[in-house]
Amino acid sequence: MEPVIEERPGCSKQARRFSAFMRYVVRPIFRYSPLTTSMLRLAAVLDLGAPLLMRPARDTGIERVGLDGFHGEWIRPAGVTDRGRVILYLHGGGFFCCGLRTHRKLIERIAERSDANAFSVAYRQLPNAPLATSMADALASYRWLLDQGHDPRNIVISGDSAGAFLAFTTALDALKSGLPAPAGIAALSPLADLDHEGRASYPHTKTDTYIPVHRLKALKRLLLAGTDGDPLPSPCDRALQNLPPVLIIVGSREGLRWDAELMAERLAAAGVPHRLQIWEDQIHVFPAFAGVIPEGMQAIDEVASFVRETTAPEHAAA
Repeated sequence: MEPVIEERPGCSKQARRFSAFMRYVVRPIFRYSPLTTSMLRLAAVLDLGAPLLMRPARDTGIERVGLDGFHGEWIRPAGVTDRGRVILYLHGGGFFCCGLRTHRKLIERIAERSDANAFSVAYRQLPNAPLATSMADALASYRWLLDQGHDPRNIVISGDSAGAFLAFTTALDALKSGLPAPAGIAALSPLADLDHEGRASYPHTKTDTYIPVHRLKALKRLLLAGTDGDPLPSPCDRALQNLPPVLIIVGSREGLRWDAELMAERLAAAGVPHRLQIWEDQIHVFPAFAGVIPEGMQAIDEVASFVRETTAPEHAAA
């Protein structure tokens, strides 16, 4: 099987203006902030301040759920008719920043257009927990949904960037643990490989609009602290044969396009149904900025269509 790649041409003036803002205002902050424990703790402020700009609709239900050592929240948009369809969402943020608040509006938009409820996970992350804990929390969230009686054929696991890494590992770890596979995986600008060597020479690694992709090598040391000698838990290096259908969305000039293309190649080699959409000149996780980037809402509609298709009644029939 060859990788299934769809080119999405065109970049709006709004998207180009927002890209310039991210490049000249946000990129310097991310590029030069030290990866120290103090700075990682300070990154939590981003999630605390997010409700000022990213409020969900008034009639969207938000319900906090306590889990074992961490928590999550249900996001229930008004008007959802299929209460059995669930999106398990794992937020991005480099495994050290962002959270439920930063991603609430994005998840609400995806869930509303998917005619689904969403469960968003506040998995533990740096500096308080290594990658292994983040992965364990993500898997525990999926297991919890199954224990609550949700049909895996009606669950799509989704995430962006680091959260997309967890979306893949959650499905893979579920299969390894003997749990049923979810209906699908929707990955936005996924991080798929912790080995930075192959990505180092990629043209967009150093020119990404706002993500300092080259710093993943240093971040990797923090993520894998205490696991010397263990193989890298990168999803691209694992046995992918039994994964459900996958949708990957990425911008054409972002550094993690390398990961998206690598994952598509590995999925194709494993015979997994998949689609990689490459959107012209869009920034990292551009659907999160759908309020100002028109293409962001179009990409959300693509995710929603994927969710509805993979959880169609015939797929969940007994």
